[in-house]
Amino acid sequence: MPNPKWRHSKRRKRARRTHYKTEVPQIATCKTTGESHLFHHAYVVDGDLYYRGQVLIPGRQSGSTAEA
Repeated sequence: MPNPKWRHSKRRKRARRTHYKTEVPQIATCKTTGESHLFHHAYVVDGDLYYRGQVLIPGRQSGSTAEA
C-alpha cells in the first residue's frame, strides 16, 4: 500500500474535501393526496402505502376483523 512521501497541508486537504457535499433531496408533492415525499420512494398516508399517486398496500380497517 503506497504511503504519501510528503505531508499535505490543511489547506490542500480541505480544498480537496470541499467537493464532497451532500445533495439536496428532491421532494415531490403527490397530486392525489397532497403529501410531500421523496422522488422514487413509497410513502404512507393514513395507513395506506402510496407510490406514484396509487395505493400499493391499503391500510388496515379498524372496524372490520378478518380473523374469525
